[in-house]
Amino acid sequence: MEYLSKERYDELSAELNHLITEVYPKVTEDLAEASAQGDRSDNAGYREARRIQGKTISRIRFLQKVLEHSRVINPDVLPKDRVSLLSQVEFTNLATHTRMKFQIVSPHEMDLEAGKISLKSPIGAALMGKKVGDIAEAQVPSGTLRLRIENITLCK
Repeated sequence: MEYLSKERYDELSAELNHLITEVYPKVTEDLAEASAQGDRSDNAGYREARRIQGKTISRIRFLQKVLEHSRVINPDVLPKDRVSLLSQVEFTNLATHTRMKFQIVSPHEMDLEAGKISLKSPIGAALMGKKVGDIAEAQVPSGTLRLRIENITLCK
């Protein structure tokens, strides 16, 4: 089971609804049109329409599975003094003295450009459950990072 923020759950639900009600009917129409053009073996339009249909069906099934096995997390039940899902964590890399700030999110919400890291990433997993002042050790491809927790804020 995955936990998602209400915002991300709604985004995935809206995408699924859009694919089912608008995209898939258009893809099906395009496929029927390409199929009517004759010999399918030499019909590039038909092959492209089938490829798009496959990708659309695959995305629909993926989203259905994610939403079926996901629950919206209630931020009110999360600890405020420890790093948890939806925590905004400010920490210092002790080797470089670089301060960074990331929000801990589910893998389906991860977006490094927006400052969101997965709780299953090496850094996210190392930070989970820690308090301000604790030092977390994250095993990353370049070695071990020692990170001191400076601040924790719960995002809603």
